[in-house]
Amino acid sequence: MPFPGSQTLGADFRRCTPPGPTILKLVRRLQLRGPQLDPREMAPGPPALLLLSLLSLPSLPPGATGCPAACRCYSATVECGALRLRVVPPGIPPGTQTLFLQDNSIARLEPGILAPLAALRRLYLHNNSLHALEPGAFGAQSRLLELALTGNRLRGLRVGAFSGLAQLRILYLAGNQLVQLLDFTFLHLPRLQELHLQENSIELLEDQALAGLSSLALLDLSRNQLGTISREALQPLASLQVLRLTENPWRCDCALHWLGAWIKEGGQRLLSPRDKVMCAEPPRLALRSLLDVSGGSLICIPPSVHVEPLEMTAHLGEDLRVACQASGYPQPLVTWRKLAQPREGHPPAQAQPEGGARGPGGHGASDTGSGMLFLTNITLAHAGKYECEASNAGGAARVPFQLLVNLSRQQQLQLAPPPPPEPLHEAGSMAFRALGLATQTTVVAAIALLAFTALLLATLICRRRRRRKKAPGPPGEGALFVNDYSDGPCTFAQLEELRDERGHEMFVIDRSKPLFAEGPAESAEGAAPGLAQGLPLQPPAAYEIHC
Repeated sequence: MPFPGSQTLGADFRRCTPPGPTILKLVRRLQLRGPQLDPREMAPGPPALLLLSLLSLPSLPPGATGCPAACRCYSATVECGALRLRVVPPGIPPGTQTLFLQDNSIARLEPGILAPLAALRRLYLHNNSLHALEPGAFGAQSRLLELALTGNRLRGLRVGAFSGLAQLRILYLAGNQLVQLLDFTFLHLPRLQELHLQENSIELLEDQALAGLSSLALLDLSRNQLGTISREALQPLASLQVLRLTENPWRCDCALHWLGAWIKEGGQRLLSPRDKVMCAEPPRLALRSLLDVSGGSLICIPPSVHVEPLEMTAHLGEDLRVACQASGYPQPLVTWRKLAQPREGHPPAQAQPEGGARGPGGHGASDTGSGMLFLTNITLAHAGKYECEASNAGGAARVPFQLLVNLSRQQQLQLAPPPPPEPLHEAGSMAFRALGLATQTTVVAAIALLAFTALLLATLICRRRRRRKKAPGPPGEGALFVNDYSDGPCTFAQLEELRDERGHEMFVIDRSKPLFAEGPAESAEGAAPGLAQGLPLQPPAAYEIHC
């Protein structure tokens, strides 16, 4: 059955090309000789009608007011082709509707250079040196109907390069150097009817590259390097009427089984009799039409993958190279990924390409046949689990790989984290709450230990004093017998004998104050009562003593 949403137009759909130098020569000739046309120089179609509309308009000489130098202006048309321009010339009238800038050397559209030209309907930039289109380069051209970028040096198209062109009907991108078309490249072109991509080097058409082209009637992918195309890539083309796929190196395997079945069921009406899908691979099917190949011959061999060894240990700062051998048909695409480490309480994360870079030397480097994992200047961040994946139209295969990073003793000391610093406080601040938790704990423990020690000492002292009070003293303890020293002053050696056993008391004799009166019943005033109890009654030799 026909492709969903497709309509039949016929094989005689006109191949649209941007106006060539012939039109411009005719314009100049009419400027000099008047409206004398040679029928052989007038080609049928919109360019000829455009030329006829220009004949009735007065022309302005080069350098006239409102016209860029060396250009020619015809009312709402400005012709600046083949002037060796490197940039879009300034001074283009804001009301210009048709602008010819073909056959120059313009390499870049400066940001905002086209912003004043909001009235543009047709812009011809073919045969220049444009190598990239910045997103939003045509943001002000909401009325543009036709854009010719054929014959430039575009290698890729960024998403958003055609944003703002909601009214665009025809887009010429033939004859560039495009290699792949990424998802949503043409998302901002809902009214586009013709897309010319022939004569590029397109190898990959992603599944959503043509998303948004619901009005597209003609798609020309001929003379590229396409080996396969998916059903999903053409699914958004609900209004497709003409499809050109010839002169591509088609790989006739299981991935193209759907295309052959679709053409046989009704898709042939979108192809002209000359548009045949010819096989280039495998060799046994080379130069055969896809329609002549049976479905059983369109086979794929699922990939197999091998990594040796499955675990390696590398030292810090070293370089590492690991090979992943894959086989299958078609040749598998090999990709290395680093697996994300699952966090506690979260499910394991899906494998993600490390770094996202492709090509030799990148962590996510991919290759076909033998994928290589290149790691330079290994750090601790490189340690972990990796996965080598090989995929083709027949399926996918994966093999895990473990990388360990070894550190020397010196490197371990260098990488050890320093102890956390104590929080700094204002000078003179002794607030306990301002200290750290560890410091507070230490202070409390020290205070408790000191208090316990002081309590223990006090207890021991009290116990020893109690024992002293209870123990009876020896006879004569505390009494001073001074008869032996009444004949003269006491020396230090004699005073030592006056101490008791514990050494707590020292008595000194004061001979100027007799202790007793001449009679035994009289006592001197202020005599020590405790001493009198233990002194012999020898008044003449007794004196007052004090501590």
